[in-house]
Amino acid sequence: MLGSMGLASAIGLGLSLADRDTPTVVLDGDGNLLMNLGILPLVAALQPRRFVHIVFDNEVYGSTGNQRSISSQSRLDRLAAAAGDPALLATDAAELLVRSGTPFRKAHEVVGREVLEGTLKVPWNLQVSLGKRDLPGAPHPRRVAARVTAVRREAGALRRWTRGHPPRLPS
Repeated sequence: MLGSMGLASAIGLGLSLADRDTPTVVLDGDGNLLMNLGILPLVAALQPRRFVHIVFDNEVYGSTGNQRSISSQSRLDRLAAAAGDPALLATDAAELLVRSGTPFRKAHEVVGREVLEGTLKVPWNLQVSLGKRDLPGAPHPRRVAARVTAVRREAGALRRWTRGHPPRLPS
């Protein structure tokens, strides 16, 4: 997925979840991972059985012209390890407080304090959190499944088209 601007890992995760028996390997650069750090807690929470994400750290954003990335100052392995921290669902905990009548600022103060103290108890898991995000482009399982179906359909059409249109060889 060269040029996917950080989405190769999300595409690979979606494919891995859609077909749990087929191994999925994503080869990625540090710049791409830095463009989509949100994939780390998603992978940590979903724990796909046969998904491997390999990151080559060359300290540049290759898709956009090889500008320096900040990976020399950020330990990507530590970011990945921290991705399973339940405090990543802190915004869900604050949202639950707001929906039950707590003022927005107060809810975030309470949850922030609990995160700092290590006492945060998240009200649900990632699957429930994802289930609440049912908007176009959001990670709701139904939306992901629909996109996987569409990509498979498009890939099949492209395969059929290429059979009838072989590449021209240089003479």
